[in-house]
Amino acid sequence: MKPDIQRELIPRDYALHLIGALNAMKGKLLNAAQQWELLGESGHVPAVPSYTGLLQHAADAQDLSCDVVRLAADFARSPHSTNRAGRAVLVHLATAATLSSLAAPRFADTAETDLSLSVSPITRQYRENSMAIDHATARAFLRRTSESLYNAIEELDAHLDFHRFFPTPSRRESPAPAPPRPSARHR
Repeated sequence: MKPDIQRELIPRDYALHLIGALNAMKGKLLNAAQQWELLGESGHVPAVPSYTGLLQHAADAQDLSCDVVRLAADFARSPHSTNRAGRAVLVHLATAATLSSLAAPRFADTAETDLSLSVSPITRQYRENSMAIDHATARAFLRRTSESLYNAIEELDAHLDFHRFFPTPSRRESPAPAPPRPSARHR
């Protein structure tokens, strides 16, 4: 295998490990986006939304974002992020890091708006709509983050397919025993 091509390959074990980590994170983000709902069964903001629940969404989204940013930073520090496939993966991870960091403030805005709901029906309706929009936007950021992680996984899968075209270097076997030396005695 040529040294240039060998440098372009992300090691199979590393790629598989990264795919596993990205899949796990993608699942957490999708679960959060599906489970963290604001609207009740009627499709409206509850009469008394839970400030603590909404603030918990913001805290949990921040934790998820930290995990996504950490994955992106770890990959960016690896020597594999500089090759062709690695740069493509890094672009998706950078997008995921950005999108995930946008979710927590929107959840926090939702919680803040909950505290300021007024008695006036017009103002209350406006703020409920604002809450619904902020919360839905935050959930959309989580889904889009998950999509970016999926795209990174797709890049790594395609790269693993590329591995098939190059034989894996075999481990060097122990050297063969030296041939017997001729005897010092002459017959």
